[in-house]
Amino acid sequence: MRALVVDDSKAIRRILSQMLSSIGFEVSEAAHGKEAVEVLAASDPFDLGLIDWNMPEMNGFELVCEIRKNSKYDNMRLMMVTTETEMSQVVKALEAGANEYVMKPFTKEMIYEKLSLMGLPVSP
Repeated sequence: MRALVVDDSKAIRRILSQMLSSIGFEVSEAAHGKEAVEVLAASDPFDLGLIDWNMPEMNGFELVCEIRKNSKYDNMRLMMVTTETEMSQVVKALEAGANEYVMKPFTKEMIYEKLSLMGLPVSP
């Protein structure tokens, strides 16, 4: 299983990458949406994307829209992991094609529960 963690915070990328690696994911990282698009284009398909909303260059909502435009990524599950707590933002992200939504701060259990809801393995 392959995952792409997209967040402008290096610390958050590291935390999420370690969580995913510990349950068997091969993890790549990107600091913003534009970089994520480049990583996606240059590699085999990913099974999962964990995406922050507020990032420079291309935000997470724009990235979700960009990913969902390409049928190559139809099977990629997308989880927004963000400080955006407005219900309208949650709805907007889900309507754009995000599968799940987690609000920061998060726990390992919260992330694993969402992965499980998306049908992804959560045990090493």
